[in-house]
Amino acid sequence: MSKRKLELTWIGKEKRPKLEPRILLEDPAKSYHAKHRVTDDDIFDNRLIFGDNLLALKALEQEFTGKVKCVFIDPPYNTGSAFTHYDDGLEHSIWLGLMRDRLEIIKRLLADDGSLWITIDDNEAHYLKVLCDEIFGRTNFVSNVVWQKTLTRRNDARAMSTAHDHILVYAKNHEYFVVNKLDAGEKQRATYRNPDKDPRGDWLPVPFHAPNIRPNLTYEIITPGGKSLWPPKGRCWSTTKEQFEALYADNRIYFGLDGNGMAQRKKFWNESENKMVPWTWWGYEEAGDNREANKEAKLLAELAGIEEKFDTPKPEKLLKLVLEIATAPGDLVLDSFSGSGTTGAVAHKMGRRWIMVELGEHIHTHIIPRLKKVVDGEDKGGVTESTAWKGGGGFRYHHLAPSLIVNDRWGNPVVNPDYNAAHLAEALCKLEGFNYAPSEVQWWQHGHSSERDFIYVTTQNLSVDQLQALSEEVGADQSLLVCCSAFHGVTAAKAVERWPHLTLKKIPKMVLTRCEWGHDDYSLNVANLPMAEPEPVEPAAMGKAPKKSKDRNVAAEQGGLFGENE
Repeated sequence: MSKRKLELTWIGKEKRPKLEPRILLEDPAKSYHAKHRVTDDDIFDNRLIFGDNLLALKALEQEFTGKVKCVFIDPPYNTGSAFTHYDDGLEHSIWLGLMRDRLEIIKRLLADDGSLWITIDDNEAHYLKVLCDEIFGRTNFVSNVVWQKTLTRRNDARAMSTAHDHILVYAKNHEYFVVNKLDAGEKQRATYRNPDKDPRGDWLPVPFHAPNIRPNLTYEIITPGGKSLWPPKGRCWSTTKEQFEALYADNRIYFGLDGNGMAQRKKFWNESENKMVPWTWWGYEEAGDNREANKEAKLLAELAGIEEKFDTPKPEKLLKLVLEIATAPGDLVLDSFSGSGTTGAVAHKMGRRWIMVELGEHIHTHIIPRLKKVVDGEDKGGVTESTAWKGGGGFRYHHLAPSLIVNDRWGNPVVNPDYNAAHLAEALCKLEGFNYAPSEVQWWQHGHSSERDFIYVTTQNLSVDQLQALSEEVGADQSLLVCCSAFHGVTAAKAVERWPHLTLKKIPKMVLTRCEWGHDDYSLNVANLPMAEPEPVEPAAMGKAPKKSKDRNVAAEQGGLFGENE
């Protein structure tokens, strides 16, 4: 019997976009920095990116692969509801493809010890879990956190009133992933008491017995009241008799108020690290809820002079909890579905570096005003008090460059005339895998892939004499990729023989088949798709099995979502 593997499958899964790795262009007028340093740890090089988030992730890939410590995303839940700032109602198959394409790049961006946190509801959570298992590997699944998003029971619910969302957590590599323990809260502190008035302060009673019976850990203990104690059946004491006697002499063993109870070891508050391992139930008290998030959004809207608040924000407490567990100060945090900008706001207050991506116009109407208030120290809500945030730092605003290749008026592919020489050089560096770093000394060094391998980009037609002069400048101990409009006076084969350390490529021919040029929107909103015309139903066909429809929605229902593959 052959071994079969269960795999998530959907209509159009085999289709993968050929993404253009766009360059990012800064708009200094929209970038923002504090007027002076508040602390020595202020971070100014955070990035806010305006554009399609799939293209933006691709744009980040070259520079940030393996460098992101934590990715938090709050993608559209695909519920069919229409929100003010984005349409949350993609057809199921399209939604899965949309997520798959983004998650694959996110995995590459994560550091080996990094982690991904995705908020989602029951509508797609379990399909998303299988998809993430496929991309990250089941062994890298960390947990499914349940977040109490609301305290209100809806009696008008059709079946059951939903009170939670999921947060799926995946490690890039579980072997290297380590969570930070959380500070003990007031509830945990309240469990420490001092019934015997010990001068060392409050303590917590810990059982003195343990599993794994060993002969030297099984012995009689006589309580202060004269009672004989032995370990419970199947267990032993947690220390040797000699160690027990030392603990007893130091008043670290407790037998209850009457002196005849089961032996317990004192764990003093002042001697413990006062830390807790995170767990998978996040109540509203520690992680906030939708009502708290809406209050924050309303206050920020009033503070920043925004006409309407963002509809579906996440509470700052939720992001703070994620970043406390998954990051340390200075780590890089990424959110490619930034919504109202909560991730960047909280990361900024917590001293983390951040990158956020957003396509909607609310990046200008909501996110930038919000972040300015954070930088200026004027945002007094959210986690400002608990993080002791006083302001400082800043961010740079970038937008995606237009497509490198466009068609001229005759339909021929040409380099986009909006690109200047520097932008063209940077774009070709990215496409060819070079780091864009123009030399101030060597005019022909626009980038490098190693200490001896360089790239030169020009829109000139190069002659034999120009190529010969370039070859002599480069020298035989270095190599140079020459990207030019054309070269004449020599064939490509002869050029290789004559200048073996030069590689000649023509623009734009060298990149024409690389990407989907001119594609600016990969959001695939189903509302923008044309409606399929209904197929006529013949009377004679009534009662027979239906034909497979070409319409993507019907086809998805007929084809199912799971398949067994060899």
